[in-house]
Parts: sequence; C-alpha cells; structure tokens
Amino acid sequence: MSDTITLAAETRDRVGKGASRSLRREGRVPAVIYGQNREPTSIHLEEKALVKALMTGHFMNSVIMVGGQRTLAKDVAFHPVTDRPVHVDFLRVGEHTSVTVAVPVVFTGEEDSPGMKKGAVLNIVRHELELVVDAAEIPTEITVSVAGKDVGDTIHISDVTLPNGATSAIEDRDFTVATIVAPSALRAEGADTTDEAIAAEVAEAAGETVETDAVEGDDTATDAGEDKAEG
Repeated sequence: MSDTITLAAETRDRVGKGASRSLRREGRVPAVIYGQNREPTSIHLEEKALVKALMTGHFMNSVIMVGGQRTLAKDVAFHPVTDRPVHVDFLRVGEHTSVTVAVPVVFTGEEDSPGMKKGAVLNIVRHELELVVDAAEIPTEITVSVAGKDVGDTIHISDVTLPNGATSAIEDRDFTVATIVAPSALRAEGADTTDEAIAAEVAEAAGETVETDAVEGDDTATDAGEDKAEG
C-alpha cells in the first residue's frame, strides 16, 4: 500500500497571475483543493517540500494530507523551461472513497520465461494500470510475472492478479498488458520477414490498438487552472 504523504499548506488570500508570480518568487507553489461538492480552496505549498514529495515516485497514486485534508493529486503543472512545479490540483477524498488511480506495473520472472531465455523481448504495452480502489488501500505497484511465457505469448489484464478490492478501470475489453516478441535478429534468420510483417504480428498478438486512457477530473475544478502554466 502506498504511504501517505503529508504537505503543509496555507490558504491563499489573493488569486490571479500577479499573486501567483509573487508566491513563486517566495518559493511557494499555488494549488487548489476541490471535490466532494464543496467550494474549491485556494492554497499554496512550500516548493522544496513539494519537489521532495514528487521525487518519491508515487506522488500521483498516494493519499496526500494537504493542510489536514485527505486528497489525491490530480494534476501537476510544470514550467516549460525550468521544469519547476507551478501549480497543483488536489481532489478531496474520504477515507474509504473509491478512487481511480494509475498504478505502476513491475514485471518479474524473466529468468523463468522460455521465450526470454531464447532471446525474446518483453514488449510492455501498459507501464501503468488504471485501477478503481479504496483510497485507504492504494497499491504502490502491481507485479506481473512473465514466468512460463514463450515467444508470441500475450499477457492480458485478465491474467493479472490485482489486490483484493481493486478492479480495472477499463471493463469493456480484456486489454493487453505485455507481449513476448522475438527480436528482429532472430526473425531475420527465417526467410524474408519484413519490418511491416513483424509489426503486424505484434499487433495481432496484442489484439488491439493501444489507447491512452486519462483519469477524468472533477467538474467542480473549472477555476482550478486560473494560473497553472504561466512563468
């Protein structure tokens, strides 16, 4: 389960571009907390503390206590040149609210994969899985084993063991998570296989066109981006 992150916050008395620039010069990052049918709260955070939290690697799939409020980070805007965080959106959640989060996938068992012993390549289609979970039980990662998988085998979401209470946010298809694919060097040994043919075989093994699925935010946050991406 992901650790809870705690960030101190102060309420913003003024909003707008000028006020946001002033806060950033002072080493603060403007942010907003919204959701639960309550008015958005404009706040600001210490930039150093925020950057430290971002560097944990699980900022976007952890419960974050912000100024005493239980939240999930829904969006972080960065400066296009300096890459410094310039704005954060937080969504209020209850202790046991069902939430949709993107959880990293970690693959294991390569040494026990017949295909990979032959020199095959693990073609990762989904580096993250969007899951619906209890806010108090968000997993840090999902482990997927490729043990026993041979060249041409496909791992679907139905093959993945999810934590108790967790379900896939995508329910309308048994989508592909990864495939075991022969490298071009091995394929070249057999007749005149072209790159196009290889691509077609990979697509056929995957059985679908990969889509990028985004977590939808709360409609109440229409004013959350008032000052997100300016310098």
